[in-house]
Amino acid sequence: MVRKTLLTLTLLSSVSLVSLAREERPLWLRYPAISPDGTKVAFTYQGDLYTVPTSGGDAQRLTSGSAYECHPVWSPDGKQIAFTSDRNNSGTNIYIISATGGEARQLTTHSGTEIPYAFTPDGAHVLFKAHIQDPAHSALFPTSILTEVYQVSVRGGARPELLLATPAEAISMSADGRRILYQDIKGFENEWRKHHTSSVARDLVEYDLDKKTYRYVLQHPAEDRNPLYAPDGKKLYFLSERGGGSMNVYEGDLSAGSTEAKALTHLKGDPVRFLSVSKGGLLAFGYAGELYTLTPGGEPQRISVRITKDRESDEQLHLSMSRSLGSSAVSPDGKQIAFLSRGDIFVTSADHSTTKQVTHGSFTGRGMTFGADNRTLVYASTKEGSWELYRARIGRSEDPNFPNATNIIEEKLSLGVKGEKMYPQFSPDGRELAFVLDRSKLVVYNLQTKQLRTITDGSQHHERSGGIDYTWSPDGRWFALQYVARAHAPYSDIGIVSAEGGKPVFNITNSGYFNTSPRWSQDGKALTYMTDRYGMRNHASWGSENDVMIVFLTRKGYERYRMTDEERELLDEAEKKAQAKAKADSTKNAKGKATKAAPAKPEPVQLELEGVEDRIVRLTPNSSSLADAILSPDGKKLYYFASHEGGYDLWVHDLLKNKTQLQKKLDLSSPFFDKDKEGKTLFILGSSPQKLDPKTDALKAITISGSRSIDRVKEREAMYEEVVREEAARFYRADMHGVDWAQLTKHYRQFLPHITTSQDFAEMLSELLGELNVSHTGGRYRASGSAFPTAELGLFLSSPSRGDGLRVDEVVVGGPFDVSWSRLRAGALITAIDGTPIKEGQDYFPLLNDKVGKRVLVTFRTAGGETIEEVIRPISQGALSSLLYKRWIRQRASEVERLSGGRLGYVHIPSMGDPSFRNVYSDVLGKYYGKKGIVIDIRYNGGGRLHEDIEVFFSGKKYLQQVVRGKDYCEMPSRRWNHPSVMVTCEADYSNAHGSPWVYQHQGIGRVVGMPVPGTMTSVNWDTLLDPALYYGIPAVGYLTADGKYLENTEMIPDVVVPLDPRKVLQGYDTQLERAVEVLLSEVKK
Repeated sequence: MVRKTLLTLTLLSSVSLVSLAREERPLWLRYPAISPDGTKVAFTYQGDLYTVPTSGGDAQRLTSGSAYECHPVWSPDGKQIAFTSDRNNSGTNIYIISATGGEARQLTTHSGTEIPYAFTPDGAHVLFKAHIQDPAHSALFPTSILTEVYQVSVRGGARPELLLATPAEAISMSADGRRILYQDIKGFENEWRKHHTSSVARDLVEYDLDKKTYRYVLQHPAEDRNPLYAPDGKKLYFLSERGGGSMNVYEGDLSAGSTEAKALTHLKGDPVRFLSVSKGGLLAFGYAGELYTLTPGGEPQRISVRITKDRESDEQLHLSMSRSLGSSAVSPDGKQIAFLSRGDIFVTSADHSTTKQVTHGSFTGRGMTFGADNRTLVYASTKEGSWELYRARIGRSEDPNFPNATNIIEEKLSLGVKGEKMYPQFSPDGRELAFVLDRSKLVVYNLQTKQLRTITDGSQHHERSGGIDYTWSPDGRWFALQYVARAHAPYSDIGIVSAEGGKPVFNITNSGYFNTSPRWSQDGKALTYMTDRYGMRNHASWGSENDVMIVFLTRKGYERYRMTDEERELLDEAEKKAQAKAKADSTKNAKGKATKAAPAKPEPVQLELEGVEDRIVRLTPNSSSLADAILSPDGKKLYYFASHEGGYDLWVHDLLKNKTQLQKKLDLSSPFFDKDKEGKTLFILGSSPQKLDPKTDALKAITISGSRSIDRVKEREAMYEEVVREEAARFYRADMHGVDWAQLTKHYRQFLPHITTSQDFAEMLSELLGELNVSHTGGRYRASGSAFPTAELGLFLSSPSRGDGLRVDEVVVGGPFDVSWSRLRAGALITAIDGTPIKEGQDYFPLLNDKVGKRVLVTFRTAGGETIEEVIRPISQGALSSLLYKRWIRQRASEVERLSGGRLGYVHIPSMGDPSFRNVYSDVLGKYYGKKGIVIDIRYNGGGRLHEDIEVFFSGKKYLQQVVRGKDYCEMPSRRWNHPSVMVTCEADYSNAHGSPWVYQHQGIGRVVGMPVPGTMTSVNWDTLLDPALYYGIPAVGYLTADGKYLENTEMIPDVVVPLDPRKVLQGYDTQLERAVEVLLSEVKK
């Protein structure tokens, strides 16, 4: 059985063959910024900064190295360039460098992500966005996507100063430095998504720094981005999709009340990106991977760029083996283990560390299986463009096994059928090969007769990944499989189907729960599987606690299981005598002379499926989070992995004694079992592979040695083709939203040779997938983050109007200083950290970097003038975020209590997951049970799957009152909210946080108040690519309304539309919440 879990390699080093190369027309030039005098453009290529004359020519490289550097911004005098970089393992910080090159200086030191956008007109400061700290009095939701705007001195070593506490990006500052233009940030949607018109689409805002006022500019349903003040200060330039096609350059009037905008470009296909303007009004931007300039009123001019650099002509990533086995298969003799690593198959010895690479090219992935001879391996690969099956065999008879093979022969299997083929499994006798055809059908190919037969026709398999969980019975006559019996996905049953083909699947479980992971007993007379039927339910429809079940497929087996020890002993003795007599009789010939007995063939098992539902037994005594389970070869013990604290541990259940115990604490991550053909050796595979002897329960570690090289160029090509193939096969609509997918992916394929970084690759995928105009997609890069994260003191801090130190505005409840012995209070002044004085305007983040959980000495002066020293342990940014969320909830609940005069309760649902629902249930039927109504706040909810639970819970209608002697006991229904409610939404609500308010409104449960919710209701498959730092989304399941419309791209309009007033929210007023209380109070009074 093949399972997917962990990677098998760790990074050693990356080296390359270096040669000087000249690129005459490089592509994927990103983040262009024109110089103030209009003579040069700075840009990013392959993670480094360059400048090039606007007239074209040779580009000058400003930075080099392994760091990724982008977002260049010119100083007003054109002598310096600020940029962002992830160098020094200290986060994504802002640096500044001479426009002619040289040593870069670091300007910011916080371990978060800071992105520069502009200089102040005097060139003294750089404006940037980051999420460091909201003001203490702000009512904004505490999330990192709602960044603030800061300025930092170009001198370096300075403390960032807060300019704007509401989220803003793509900032342009007016010539007098008194106003800024920016694009707003409303939600979680991928920034490279295209063609959508919804509430989350970016709008342009002008903010007056003196008056603290906001003004929306040229609002439009489509995306408006990247606003720039024109040199005359009366107009603005920006990018927009308002023309209905691709992103283009527009010009608009900044005067109040103006709504019209004029298109300056009419480019098609690729979007225009990264607009900038010189002091003389010359525009520069990126289009189709190249750089352009534009004089307003004229035609775009491509900048001819030539780049000469040390080109990595043969990118090789050298990796060493680690003790980890991911997708894998054990040979029938139990002496070899084949496993998958970054798209290639390796085979290691089960008893020694010898390891051999079998395939090369990063094209394999979906299943591998050993032949009965232990010298053959069949696997799925896309080396010829689509999923096909290939056979690898040991070429020399002298070579004992794959790990020691000197010659491995590979060939494509010709199976006489067209279509994608994956997840192969040899039959127990090795004569037949089962596999998944076209991602949905289970078929069998007879290697001798060359005949193909269909086992399942695909109607029971809805997921398009092709991953059917099936397994041969030991006698090769049956399959057990997990399938969807009645179009009730994703809930699945366990079925048994004849290997002859053309027969119906017999449903073993017939359950509306999740039933998974079928596995045969060694004798084929029983089957184990896992179910969430008895475990604690997860309200998000996945992640419930599970149990291991056994179904006895013969009546005799079940009857034996139910016997007492005495009955079983007597039966064993009788069977032994009968077997001995039969053996003696069979070894005598007609003359009474003994002869050598012929080897016995496995007796086919006659399954007794009638009444099988009465022979299903729960084996695990307690439901839990389970990883896998397997029976010992004699069927007397069940081994399973359960997680009760931390990782998964090995447990064993004695079927005869009905006793369970912890066998060994292993603390593993996603382990799974496998075995040899006879079941004599069990294997624990995953992050810490081991052999398990079922006779003694002894464990022995499996070691792996060796190394490999990966051609990153070929790997990126393979990853790109995987995205192309999988999106086409699994996108929730076959028409791909009307996109010519073949033509589109051909167009983006041209950029691949110019991309050498994971960041660029992820961004290119996002641009490609953004053309689908769908949520839940785009390429993602898992950045490693800072090696020295900035610790948090659990305080709201601000700079005093003058003098040294940091003023404490608030002590966060639950933070390091919220302890009984601390004397730190709001109004105190922190004067030193670990003995280092905090000077006026000085950056103090270096004093907190790499201090999470460590003892830190904080010196402060109380409001009364007393100097005190206290030692605390700072917390992580994630821990502080959790505390700030709880603080925000307490504030919202308090406000609802005040506004409603105590008549209403308040709950917030941060995600459509199980913990959220349990908190809501507890609060609503607990502390708020006596309230007249409930405010349900789902703002900034990223999704999950709770719409059904929310619908049921909040749609209660009282039908009875329980009474004891005239005293109210409880109203019925007692587990639902039977009174009015209102739901509050915003533009950031995503996925199921779009579906839930749609259901709430559509079912007439209550009124919805707030801002329209973008149409993002699809279910997604997030797939990790060969490079584990990269992944992407496939919207795989759509939601269709009764009138035939998909919820995706169908905006949910609230009954009462109320924006969040940015000025008031910074003063602590929540205009959406206030209106929701008004609406609900009007309902309560009825």
